[in-house]
This record gives sequence, C-alpha cells and structure tokens, in this order.
Amino acid sequence: MKLKKLTPLSNEFLEKLGFSWHTDADLSAYIADEVVSVSAEEANAYYEAANELYDMFIAAAQYVIDNDLFHELGIPFNLVEIIKMSWENDVHWHLYGRFDFAGGLDGEPIKLLEFNADTPTAVFETAIIQWALLKENGLDEMAQFNELFAAISDNFKRLVVLGGELEEFDKFYEGWKILFSSVAGSDEDEKTIRLLQTAADEAGFKTAFAYAHEVEFDDEKGVFFGGENYEYWCKLIPWEAIAIEEGELALILKNIMKNQKAIILNPAYTLLFQSKGIMKILWDLYPNHPLLLESACEPLIGKKMVKKPFFGREGANVSIFDENGKKIKENGGEYANQNFLYQEFANLNTDKNGAKYQAGVFYAFEGCALGFRKGADIIDNYSKFVGHYIEGVE
Repeated sequence: MKLKKLTPLSNEFLEKLGFSWHTDADLSAYIADEVVSVSAEEANAYYEAANELYDMFIAAAQYVIDNDLFHELGIPFNLVEIIKMSWENDVHWHLYGRFDFAGGLDGEPIKLLEFNADTPTAVFETAIIQWALLKENGLDEMAQFNELFAAISDNFKRLVVLGGELEEFDKFYEGWKILFSSVAGSDEDEKTIRLLQTAADEAGFKTAFAYAHEVEFDDEKGVFFGGENYEYWCKLIPWEAIAIEEGELALILKNIMKNQKAIILNPAYTLLFQSKGIMKILWDLYPNHPLLLESACEPLIGKKMVKKPFFGREGANVSIFDENGKKIKENGGEYANQNFLYQEFANLNTDKNGAKYQAGVFYAFEGCALGFRKGADIIDNYSKFVGHYIEGVE
C-alpha cells in the first residue's frame, strides 16, 4: 500500500465544518493524518464492483421474497408486510448505502464483506472531510472518487422523476415535503441526517428536522411535526430497532404506507440487504463469484472464517476462527443473541506496519464514493477514518 502523510485538520477546523465526533474515547484522533493512494484503475474497479453487486442484491432480495425466506435473514415478523409493500412500488426509492470491501489495492481481489444499506455511517466523513483534507493540504480535492453529496442529492430528485430525467424534477415536483429525524442525544446521527437534509434542500425539496420523539404518526393521516404533514420521513433509525424496540410504531408505519400517506426512507426492503444472512443467499445464487466470499449459516469446514451477527454494527460480537475451528479473535457487544453468519476470512489491505484498511464504497443509484477504515482484522468503533487520493492528479 502507498500512503501519503498529511497535516491533520485541527479539532477547531473540524467543528467549524460541523464535525464534532473527531476524538475517540481513548482521546486519539478519529480522522487519520494520511490518505490512501489509489490508482484510477483501482477506483474504477471499486465503482464497477458496487454496481455489479447491487444488481445481485436485487436478485437475491427478489429470491427471498418469492420463496418466503425472511426467517433465514432474521427479519422480524412485523416488518415482512412493510418490506413487501416497499419492494413492490418504485416510489420507495433506495436513497443510499455503503458496501464494505476487503482488497482492491496492489492486485488484491475485491471481496464483499457486507452491505450497509439502511443506515450507513461515515457519510459526513466521506462527503465532506475527505475534500477538506486534500484542500487544506494543498492538494487537488478533485483527485478522488467522491461524488457522494451530489449523488444523494440527485437521488432525492429520483423520488419524483423515478426512471425519468433529473431535469424533469421541477416539472413533476408538487411541493412535497421531507421530514428528517434522528434519535436525540447522538450528535453524529443528527449531523449526518442534517447533511442528508441539505442534499434534499439542494435537490429542491421543502424540508424540516425533528427528533424522533417529536414526530407524530397517524395510521390514517400520516407523518406530522409542528402540525404540518410530511409526505416523506427520512430516518437515521435502523428498521430492526423500530421492529424490536418500537413495535407499535412499526404497526403504525405499516398502516401509513398501506394508506399511502407517507414514504419512509430508506425503504423497509433495505433491511433485506442489511441482514448478513443475505450473504448466504448470494453465495447460493452465485457460487464462487469473484466478488463474493463463501458464506453459510453454519461453520465452514477447514477454512479460516469470520462469525458475525446478522444485524451487528461496528464489529460488535464478531469472531475470527482459524482453519481448525479455533477462535483466535473476538469482540464483545450487545448482539450475542442474534442469528450469525459464517463467512470465509478475507485479508484486508495492509500497510507496512500491519494496520488493516477496509474500503467503503457508497452507492446512490450507482457507485459514487470511496473511503477507508483503518484498524485491525475486526474493524470496530475504534477504527480510524482514512481518506484517499487518486494517483497522477496533483
């Protein structure tokens, strides 16, 4: 791997950008003082991989729905009907997601680890901080694969034009409003959803923000805040959390969708993509595909493997086993009672000091941005965000 050292952005500068989660609990900087060197060919390979895989996820989700395999993905029963409703109508547009990849640099093959399709993190870091890192270090901020903000803004327009041309937005837009929400108390979630709100503003929508507990939901009338009705509700709250922790809300949202009173973003069907169980379905449908790792719902025999919970986050409850089935690494967490996927181990991109780099490629209608997380074999909430630059552009 080739890395380029940079002068780090000061905390004061980051906070002026609205980025406050710059320091980890151990007081170390979350944003790395380096960027990964990527060739134009490597960047394009990440782009092509995301596009090809998205089509495969569409086919896998259709297979799950057609064969009623929701239980194999650990989907809560109270979301099945919502998922089907959102899948069957194109107005429930997938706004954005993030593929996590091993490899892709120095001739290492790209391998899919998982797809964070519902509430992916690192949006602010990828869309804003990467640009600032290059610009403040006197480098060309265009020397990167990063159109995330513009791609999400364009995807908001597709809520209206769907398969039509983006230029037709003003022709068909009838003043529909989007309410953006996060749970109170998480500055990262709030700033991320407010960034999405800014993208929707630039697309031409009327928008507002409210914490989730401030939003009113009515089975017959829809989504309200401050006495005003909203045709779209964009939430940074995982669908599985709504199903398990807010069962009454899940039922109300089902009725709201059934009565066509609001559209929820990201749509419920993204939970099919989000579940690690879909990796087993993908392997069944596309065995030995070069972008996939062997995946099953039971331990793999004779292979080094990773055990991960279906709906885990930030590396929690992830374990690594050697070829003999001996556990060699394990992270704790709150997901121990979930269903688990067993996935063939894949080496992450590694620097000369042994640090591991996992590529994250955002998808919004197509592959649109690249960033990296730096850590150990298990990327977790202590991993660092690392930007990138494309070689040959100065």
